[in-house]
Amino acid sequence: METIILFAPLVGALISGFGWKLIGEKAAITTATVLLFLAAALSWVVFLGFDGETRIVPIMRWIESGGLSTDWAIRLDRLTTIMLIVVTTVSSLVHLYSHGYMDKDPQWKDGESYMPRFFAYLSFFTFAMLMLVTSDNLLQMFFGWEGVGVASYLLIGFYYRKPSANAAAIKAFIVNRVGDFGFALGIFGLFYMVESINLTEVFAAGHHLAEVKMAFLWLDISAIELLTFLLFVGAMGKSAQLFLHTWLPDAMEGPTPVSALIHAATMVTAGVFLVCRMSPLYEYAPGTLAFVTVIGACTAFVAATIGLVQNDIKRVIAYSTMSQLGYMFAAAGVGVYQAAMFHLFTHAFFKAMLFLGAGSVIHAMHHEQDMRNYGNLRKKIPITFWAMMIGTLAITGVGIPSVIAKLGHTPIGFAGFLSKDAIIESTYAAGSDVGQFAFVMLVLAAAMTAFYSWRLIFMTFYGTERGDHHTHEHAHESPWTMTVPLIVLAVGSVFAGMIWYSDFFGDHVAEFFGPSVYTNHDTNHVLHDAHSVPAWVIWAPFVAMLLGFVVSWLFYIARPGIPGALAAQFEPVHRFLLKKWYFDEIYDFLFVNPAKWLGRFLWKKGDGAVIDGTINGIAMGIVPFFTRLAGRAQSGFVFHYAMAMVIGIVVLVSWMMISGGAH
Repeated sequence: METIILFAPLVGALISGFGWKLIGEKAAITTATVLLFLAAALSWVVFLGFDGETRIVPIMRWIESGGLSTDWAIRLDRLTTIMLIVVTTVSSLVHLYSHGYMDKDPQWKDGESYMPRFFAYLSFFTFAMLMLVTSDNLLQMFFGWEGVGVASYLLIGFYYRKPSANAAAIKAFIVNRVGDFGFALGIFGLFYMVESINLTEVFAAGHHLAEVKMAFLWLDISAIELLTFLLFVGAMGKSAQLFLHTWLPDAMEGPTPVSALIHAATMVTAGVFLVCRMSPLYEYAPGTLAFVTVIGACTAFVAATIGLVQNDIKRVIAYSTMSQLGYMFAAAGVGVYQAAMFHLFTHAFFKAMLFLGAGSVIHAMHHEQDMRNYGNLRKKIPITFWAMMIGTLAITGVGIPSVIAKLGHTPIGFAGFLSKDAIIESTYAAGSDVGQFAFVMLVLAAAMTAFYSWRLIFMTFYGTERGDHHTHEHAHESPWTMTVPLIVLAVGSVFAGMIWYSDFFGDHVAEFFGPSVYTNHDTNHVLHDAHSVPAWVIWAPFVAMLLGFVVSWLFYIARPGIPGALAAQFEPVHRFLLKKWYFDEIYDFLFVNPAKWLGRFLWKKGDGAVIDGTINGIAMGIVPFFTRLAGRAQSGFVFHYAMAMVIGIVVLVSWMMISGGAH
């Protein structure tokens, strides 16, 4: 069953990519979609029936070279089963959604067969992600890691006629290479220290690595701290954490289903999965965990501030993704990997729904993405409206604080409410300076999340019509292939948190995760302490959510003139946020422009002046000279040849006499 889940998307990619001319375009993309739904159904069977025991499912002998011996195998544990349902469920719904969204896409000329290629890329992306999450060794994980990067490059740049899409695809690829270099160094270091890249052996060496030092550059530092830091650099790139985040908003250049697939459940969650998977190492690296906490908290805050002023509907949700990923890393940083996985799980439902809902709005508005040209659309596209309303209630954390009411031992609320509050309570319970810092930053981010999420709803579905009247007049609900995924994801956004709260964060967490997540009980009591935080800590994110909602309602419903006035009054701050903290400009100054200058210098001076100059000098000067000389020697007169022979004999005899060769 596990092998079917893994290889079904690959088969779908091959059929859609190479077999569509034999069986037809419609049959190919339908086959790819059916295979994804098969993988999703089997993933749910595996998840619901999993007994908690880690199993290794061998596939084939892979590499045998010197001391390196590794198989291609599926590691089936609780972390794997969670990722299986997240990846395949979202991917299958995105496949179905794409049938309606990509049909007769205006980006392509009539008669162009772009659909099979698009579905082949989607299926290949899913296969690479499944390869990553089922890996039993670090090389297999890196193979899936890079496969996801290649597929994301193809999908982000799918509209290859748009220069902006090509630039975004290249940017995503290059920025991720920075993180991937750190990940590769971490793998090399682990093999050097442990002499194995198989996860079981690596995990068993965690305690030993904490006691040894390792030479790195001019430093002599703890091996476990260095190696876990390098692994986290890889996670920073793939999960768009602060400093390696600039590729993520530009990835919106891809089709909207791609945005949902990349930013909801697959590529961007790979880094969170990596940190949780490697918990047997991170538990012995408190310095790295502190760094993870700070980066996660700062990412959540910075992304939320940028989301406040974005006008592109997809970019608002993209920065929301970046912010929510920060929450997950903050949870992992304080050692509550279960809460990080809980938020990863619930986030997949409501974020995929928000992206697909945004795509439905864009589809209805003839591919207009600027929210300033929306308004009063709730009656035109009611299913989309209610789906995005549920997604907004989930992401902003709407629910009843546990100090007021519980359903048994489970708080009552939308999915994001339970998982986000679990993270915020965990950061406070950590009791450390970085934990308190993260707690403050995450509560502030929660207030801003509520503001920009409700801003999106109010600007899109309420108020007066703005922009082109003809576009508004012809706005209509999307076809069933697009609305059915919204309805399914809406159900998950409402109930996923309450159904699995006890397993991810409540009474059954130890039995549910089993050995798949390691907690050093001698030093890490955060999960236990998170259930006994003060009442004001539980109320803090709820109050922040209410504050964000009220301010957003005041700005965009009650007094819609306030935002413009504030933007004019605090123009430097507004421009700073609109320019995304000037990260792109700073990177252009520090890295991009110097790299371009160096490349231009090597091209003009190195390749042009030195290499081409030397070659051209030889070709244009020396070679013609000897050619003319040789041409003169071939005069055709016999006495010239006789004279040359005599001269040659004289030279040979003279050389032999001088060198002593003649006796």
